[in-house]
This record gives sequence, structure tokens and C-alpha cells, in this order.
Amino acid sequence: MARGLLAQVTIVSLTVTFSAVTAQSSCCRFLHPLFQSARNQAICSHSGRHWFHRNAARMSCYKHPRGNLHNKARTSPYPGSKVERSEVPNNKVDWLTAWEDYSPVEYTARSVLAGPQWADPEIGDKNFSPKFNEKDGQVERRSLSGVYTVENGRPRNPVGRTGIVGRGLLGRWGPNHAADPLITRWKRDSGGHKVAHPSSGKNILQFIAIKRKDCGEWAIPGGMVDPGEKLSAALKREFAEEALNSLQKSGADKEELEKQLNRLFSQDHFVVYKGYVDDPRNTDNAWMETEAVNYHDESGETMDNLPLEAGDDAGKVKWVDISEKLKLYASHTDFVRMVAEKREAHWSERPDLGCRGGAEIKECT
Repeated sequence: MARGLLAQVTIVSLTVTFSAVTAQSSCCRFLHPLFQSARNQAICSHSGRHWFHRNAARMSCYKHPRGNLHNKARTSPYPGSKVERSEVPNNKVDWLTAWEDYSPVEYTARSVLAGPQWADPEIGDKNFSPKFNEKDGQVERRSLSGVYTVENGRPRNPVGRTGIVGRGLLGRWGPNHAADPLITRWKRDSGGHKVAHPSSGKNILQFIAIKRKDCGEWAIPGGMVDPGEKLSAALKREFAEEALNSLQKSGADKEELEKQLNRLFSQDHFVVYKGYVDDPRNTDNAWMETEAVNYHDESGETMDNLPLEAGDDAGKVKWVDISEKLKLYASHTDFVRMVAEKREAHWSERPDLGCRGGAEIKECT
């Protein structure tokens, strides 16, 4: 799913959803020390239509400050292959922990080595001198988590060891930037009234989910930001391609689609999360970072004029009720949970168990 650079937004929430340990400033909360350098950039207030999620740091259920930073990023086999990662125990994830016998597997997928436009050449190739931790031409090589280490010409995953070196399925050395548009509406009955959950009494929020073709997991629509592309444009493009099949539209249909999309993406929205993602494609030298933004259709009227149709990398698309039972790709469940809390919507039938479990989305509609 698509490629590139993240644009600035008015209010930024810099958190990691993979650790339960928080550090607190005057009004902002941060998780992993990785993000302490960004402390002064965060603004804990709201203005206009842009909101900062004050409670984002409470979204994680993990108890161990290190052991859960890489869960999906240490799974085997590596996606789309039979490659087994070298096993990395929880106490050896951190680069600060000495491990002389660490021997990660080298792997970069053939599709990446073939040299497509969206991928970097191999380190050491002639005419390839990447400027890590900088804006490198149109390619954004700066990390949302701050300055990362470069060893032997290769960038090092800022969160820790993964058991694989190289790029795997990722095109860029270092951070690979993505945009995830999280589109929501209230669940309503046949009379147009909001539906409340019988246990919590809170209104039920719905979001648009797509079933990924590559792994079969349900996820938020989205993908890589193209080089030089603005975040707002990437969010709209990815949603249109995957949830509305815009690549197959033409003429009057395409014009009407664009009109409705502009209306949707000008509505109430806030930055849910901005930073590193625990993704199964991550390696020691290439990793996913994303900016997830929630666009909320309060009346539901705008989405009524945008019929869902899976396209591009999406096999299926549907509206899904938000609750603790969701089990989604990568860290998407955490993002959805943040939105439910911000919108004061239903999440858990039992608040004390709100961080447990997760169930697959059913195929039926």
C-alpha cells in the first residue's frame, strides 16, 4: 500500500502504544524514552478541528516496559516468505543490552531487490548515497521518533532487535512512512437514532475496515506516503483507492467521488497516533512509522453518498462496530481504541477488562 513523507499537522500526539510505562511532563504523556526528544514539540490543547489525544499514553495494556515493544516485529516466518527470524528474547530487544552472539538473518525480498521505483538500492550500490536522518530529496528519511543510529552504513531500528537485517518487504532503508485514515460514524437504527450498547450505555461507533490481500487480516485503510506527497493527500488517496475502488472510476463517477471525498476529509478530525509501529515487516534496518488520523462523519450523511467498494490492496471492505473484541493488523486495534475513548463511545462491556483479548472480524455483513 502506498509510499512517502508525512506533512505537518496542527496538533501532534507522539506516543508508542506498545508499552505501559509513561513519563509525564506538564500536560503531555509519553511512553518509550525514544520519544522524549519530541517532548517540546507536542502541544496539549485543541484548536478548531484539530485535536490532541491527551489520553493516548493510557491506551496500552502491556505490563513489561521492554518485552512488548516488538511482538509482531519478531514473529516468524517473515511475511510472504519461509524465512525464520533469529529468536530475540524479551530481555535482548534493547540495543543497550549487550549481546555478542546476536546473529540475525539477512533477508530482503526479491520484489524489493528488483529495483521498483518505490524502493532504495542496496547499501553500497554505485550512485546511492542516502542522507539518513534528513529530508533526502523527495524521500523523507527522518524518523518521527527522533534521530536514529546508523551503523556500518545501515540505519538501526530505534526500538530494538528484530532477528532480521536487510529490508524484508520494505522499500526504504530506515523509516518507511505511512498514512492511516480512520473513518468513523455512529451506528444508527432504522429510524436514524444512535444505537447504545446495552452493557456500557455508550453509543456504538463504527469504522471502515478493509481485509488486506497480502495477509488476510482486517485493518484500517491506508498505506505508504509517496515521495513529496502531503499527508492530507495521502490519507485521502489511500482511502479512495482501498475503500472506494477509485482507481477503477472514470468520468462523471470520478468527479462525483472526488466531490464527496473533499467533503468527508474537511470534516471534524484529529491525529490519533504518530510514530513507530510494531509491524511484522519490520527489520533491524527498515521499519514502519505512521500517522493515523480520525475523520468523523457525525451525521453519517456524507458516507451515505460514498458506497464502499474494495480496491487496490484491499480484498474486502465493510463498516465494523468498535469494541474490545476487535483483532486488527499491526497496531490498528490500539488506534481504534484511542478513537473510541476520544469520541466517548462504547469500547468495553467491562471497563476493568477493556484491554484484554480481541476477536476476528466476521466475514458476514
